[in-house]
Amino acid sequence: MPETTTTTLDFKPYKAKRGEEYMNEKQAEHFRKILGGWKRQLMEEVDRTLHHMQDEAANFPDPNDRATQESEFTLELRTRDRERKLIRKIDEALMSLDGAEYGFCEACGIEIGIRRLEARPTATLCYDCKVLDEIREKQMG
Repeated sequence: MPETTTTTLDFKPYKAKRGEEYMNEKQAEHFRKILGGWKRQLMEEVDRTLHHMQDEAANFPDPNDRATQESEFTLELRTRDRERKLIRKIDEALMSLDGAEYGFCEACGIEIGIRRLEARPTATLCYDCKVLDEIREKQMG
């Protein structure tokens, strides 16, 4: 089984200066670096998984060994599928950065906030709208 790694985003928190305009070019560049680094890490993990599966694939005569390997591969593929969806969200965030829409709530249009975006760089909703969204989800089932 491959060595599992956790994705960590290494960056210095952005220190906004008093009176600084929200999502100015320096802030946009800060988030471009965070998103780009995160995407690079995920893409490297995809490559590692592909090589691992090619190297470790074996036709075991014992059905139990074969089942174990298939279970491990299935788990890895499920994880990579989640990461693939995350890469798509990162790409959308990078496009919204280019379109000067990044950092503003899709629902109400207010600033999402630098700290929230550093915690969740792909966030598209402000804290209040996200809470309301989660309440609606719980009520729907």
